[in-house]
Formats: sequence, structure tokens, C-alpha cells
Amino acid sequence: MVRFKNRYVLCEVVSEDPRCRQCIEDRAVGLAVRDAVGRVHGDYGLACCSISFTVKYLNAYTGTVLLRCRKDSYRLLCSALPFVRQLESRNQRYPCSLNTLHVGGTIRTCQKFLIQYNRRQLLMLLQNCTNEEERRCIQKSLLSCSLTEEHSQSGDEEDDDGPE
Repeated sequence: MVRFKNRYVLCEVVSEDPRCRQCIEDRAVGLAVRDAVGRVHGDYGLACCSISFTVKYLNAYTGTVLLRCRKDSYRLLCSALPFVRQLESRNQRYPCSLNTLHVGGTIRTCQKFLIQYNRRQLLMLLQNCTNEEERRCIQKSLLSCSLTEEHSQSGDEEDDDGPE
């Protein structure tokens, strides 16, 4: 039996309006990437990338996208990602771009990279804090960065804000 090797491309959705990231679906990202590959590399590139291409993970709040493709065609995919200029979801177009953060052989390596990347981003935010309350919130976020398995999928959105 032959094992097909894949590459996982970790991307960040960059947009001027951060609220538009919350409306994006994984299907819309997949269609936009396929369209960009078809425009840049033609039918050959589209066929090569479409064999095993899928959006494995999309976090709409952080704008993180994990794409999977075959090892043979990941360079075609990565070279077409800068040409994604908009994502269409629910009959609305959102101007944005995809920034490639990491290319890995497994999802686990991409997770490890994402944790380190988020820590660096939080440290940069910590240096730019203006008051003590912001500093405490960011320090709490820094300390909570760890790679653990999530047991409950339904309780992802919990409000810890307290009374408003």
C-alpha cells in the first residue's frame, strides 16, 4: 500500500475590517484558493492542487486557516495564495488576503508553530500596553498558551465578561 504524503499550509486571513473574518466559512476559503490557483497556474495547476486539497481548519475569530494538499503540489498552492484578494460568503464579498505563516508535514507541527507565533504576537502586545489592566489580561493569555486536547466541542464559546 502506498502512503500519500501531504503538506499543511498554515495561513492567516488579513483584512482591514476584523469583523469580516467572523463571517467567513471554510467552503468560501477553499473556493477562493482554488480560483486563485486556476488563475495563476491554469488547468494543470488546478488539477494538481485539487487532488487532495482541503481546508482542514478555520478559526474565524483569529483568522487562522490550515490547508492540506499533496506534497508534490504544495509549491503551486503557496505561490497562488498571494493572489487571493477577496472571499465570498453569504453573497457578500470581503476584501482580504492570505498570508502564509508556515508549511509543515503534519498538523501537529503546524499547531506547535501556531502556539509559538501567538506567544510572540502576545509578547509584542505586552510591550505596547498603556495601562496595568491591559498588561494583566495579556499576561493571563500568555500563561494560558499550551497545546492540550479539547474534550468538549460544543462549549467553545463561553462568556467570561461578567455583568455588563
